[in-house]
Amino acid sequence: MPLSRHSGGGGEPVWRSLLAMMNLTIRHRFDRLCQMSLKGEAINYYRHMDYRREHEAMFSELSEKELNQLFVMDEYGVENSHFTVHGYDIEVKDTLIAEALQALSERKRDVILLSYFLEMSDADIAREMNLVRSTVHEHRTRSLEILRKIMEGKADETEM
Repeated sequence: MPLSRHSGGGGEPVWRSLLAMMNLTIRHRFDRLCQMSLKGEAINYYRHMDYRREHEAMFSELSEKELNQLFVMDEYGVENSHFTVHGYDIEVKDTLIAEALQALSERKRDVILLSYFLEMSDADIAREMNLVRSTVHEHRTRSLEILRKIMEGKADETEM
């Protein structure tokens, strides 16, 4: 019996029912593809969230010590005082100390800077400045007394 364009008694052509079945199959395949894609995205999202929980921390959960390690303070040489002593460039960051050092004579200031900022021994300073070691010791002792008086005076001024 030859295939006709019409089905038995319903009057609907066969090709329409086949087309409807193919469309339904395509729709089911597309739905399945969407479900698999969404499931894959969900898995990736949960993996990403697990990674973040393991490798990231909230600022509120950090200790004070950890928070202090998170920033860097820029320091500019313009804000500091510079002294040149026998070819050495010495930077003094504390303004109060720099002002007190300015009040000393050049020789006493050089002894203090070489001794405390470059950590030179009395013998090394004596060789550098062509002095006797005991003279270097005397300059340093007297300079420290003068610095103490100057800095105490400045501290008293700031308290007023």
